[in-house]
Amino acid sequence: MKTQLGVLFGSRSCEREVAIISAVQLMNHVDTEKYDVIPVYIDERGIWYTGDALRSVKTYMPFDPVKSKLRQVSLDMAAGSGALVAFEPGKGLFGKAQQVLVARLDVCVIVMHGLHGEDGTLQGMLELANLPYTSTGVVGSAVGMDKIIMKTFFLGAGLPTLPGVACTRSAFEKDAEAEINRAETLGYPVFVKPANLGSSIGVSRADDREGLRAALELAFSYDRRVLVEKGLDHPVELNCSVLGFDDEIETSPIEMPLSGQFLTFEEKYLHGGGSKGMASLSRVVPAPIDDGTRDEIQRVAREVFRQLDCKGVVRIDFMFDRATEKLYITEINTIPGSLAFYLWEAGGMKYSALIDRMVAYARKAHAEKNANSFAFRSDILSKAQLGGAKGAKGAKGGKLGGGKLG
Repeated sequence: MKTQLGVLFGSRSCEREVAIISAVQLMNHVDTEKYDVIPVYIDERGIWYTGDALRSVKTYMPFDPVKSKLRQVSLDMAAGSGALVAFEPGKGLFGKAQQVLVARLDVCVIVMHGLHGEDGTLQGMLELANLPYTSTGVVGSAVGMDKIIMKTFFLGAGLPTLPGVACTRSAFEKDAEAEINRAETLGYPVFVKPANLGSSIGVSRADDREGLRAALELAFSYDRRVLVEKGLDHPVELNCSVLGFDDEIETSPIEMPLSGQFLTFEEKYLHGGGSKGMASLSRVVPAPIDDGTRDEIQRVAREVFRQLDCKGVVRIDFMFDRATEKLYITEINTIPGSLAFYLWEAGGMKYSALIDRMVAYARKAHAEKNANSFAFRSDILSKAQLGGAKGAKGAKGGKLGGGKLG
């Protein structure tokens, strides 16, 4: 029996169009002998749709669900159900609307970039619904989405990262000069980034005070929290993908994009027409670096994957400073553009095989979770009924067993 593979993509995000490209690419590479693909598109209003027309990019230019004969659906949140349901109007004048089953999902492939999908929110929903899904879990996804928290995590884990300063919109509106002064302590150049956006949207470089002011104003138009990060002059950008779950972790060949200091949205997704997403970017794979640098990048990438308890496919981006010969982590993308399939193909793994591995890890993680005990029996309810319990946490100042620790 074929696996019913739900491909969830889109959502209320500035990166929705990028997710459409990544999802269509994936659906075109699924092994149809193994899977029935069920596309589930979440539009900019947060409404869910399904239908075969979603497998074509043309459906979204412009998006018209009625013309495309799409069905509006929702996910049954009963644990393990996996049902996509729709409401159909009743027949006749007094007919009642009926809930009908449209499809039942076995595994969900999440192809979201940005908020409301890559940030742990959708992952949390699927955890509640007890459905296996292919991306990193709630905590790792949330940390990987927020650049400020991500940097704090990297520093706390002892991983190499560039200095940065966190700013808030309210502080900037209250005293812009003070916030600019704080950011200037990093020295120029700096890069200014919205905390919760990807695909280089709202990111800009500043080389002086006026440029920094403009960069902050732009970033704050996208997010209330902004990261100002120390920049490097003419660094080498190097990216590595990681695949796995738990103790099964492997790294891809390393790429070196050929677009300068940092990749703009246009360079990432509009190069060569834009229909191929990140796969269309000019790059050298494998990167022309020495074996020692390659090994260090792959070692650090595996460590990041392990520390964040990642799952499936991620991409970790690095900067190499030629002047000091130091390596720095830029960020982790827990759902990378084009699912980084081009890096795995460069290592000899077809995209269809990569999808198989992602599904297998989703199922393994799901089985591991369901092996946990979710029941703990006690007499707390019976005591509460008799008026004997002193709150859910017990009495204040209670002793742990009445004895000494150790």
